[in-house]
Amino acid sequence: MNDGLSIVGLSKNFGGLQVARDLTLTLPRGSRTALIGPNGAGKTTFANLLTGVLKPTSGKIVLNGQDIGSLSESARVRAGVAKTFQITNLFRDLTVRENLRLPILEREGRTHQFFRRADGWSDIEAEIARLMQDLNIQPLADKPVRGLAYGQQRLVELALTLAVKPKVLILDEPAAGVPSTESHFIVEAIKRLPQDLSVLIIEHDMQLVFEVADRIIVLVNGAILMEGTPDEVVANKQVRELYLGAGHV
Repeated sequence: MNDGLSIVGLSKNFGGLQVARDLTLTLPRGSRTALIGPNGAGKTTFANLLTGVLKPTSGKIVLNGQDIGSLSESARVRAGVAKTFQITNLFRDLTVRENLRLPILEREGRTHQFFRRADGWSDIEAEIARLMQDLNIQPLADKPVRGLAYGQQRLVELALTLAVKPKVLILDEPAAGVPSTESHFIVEAIKRLPQDLSVLIIEHDMQLVFEVADRIIVLVNGAILMEGTPDEVVANKQVRELYLGAGHV
């Protein structure tokens, strides 16, 4: 498959312990896929294999026809695989606009032009404005990050990740730590992501998963138990017993 991310036979061993077992799946361009599973299922390991934090024992990771399995973390970001809450940390004393300006300047190779103001590039300022509009955070533009609610800070981190222009975006528990009164902001932001962006959502909040995902992969003990639509996953008795709980039985 040349259009999207393709994972073939991906495995990871730590000595005699196998933590990822022959994972084979695709993330087509524009797909919204959720990865769920009980604690210890291997979700974080899988994300770390995709981003280059861990090197696989075997298998391939192919993005738009390019094998990226041997690339470093930074090279994978440049190739188009980005993960929220990993690309950068927020500068809490800077405003939202100033935070967003930094990764764009770095991406465009303009961070070392000492005799020009950082806010003097009209194209970059226009891109910052578009990012804030896409995530509906324009009212926060000139507020210091440290004064924002936690859910708002998550949106700023998401905007920072989008600033590197990924082809595949991994959202690692985007609602973690966000109060229930603010979680709808995260859902709305995911729904507003570019339609041609492939999104992998690793999340325990099943309400969020069912609202935004068109496909769900269930991971158990480092292996894929099943993959299907939200309705197919809910209808699977084994998934309900292992993970979803009595409320979905």
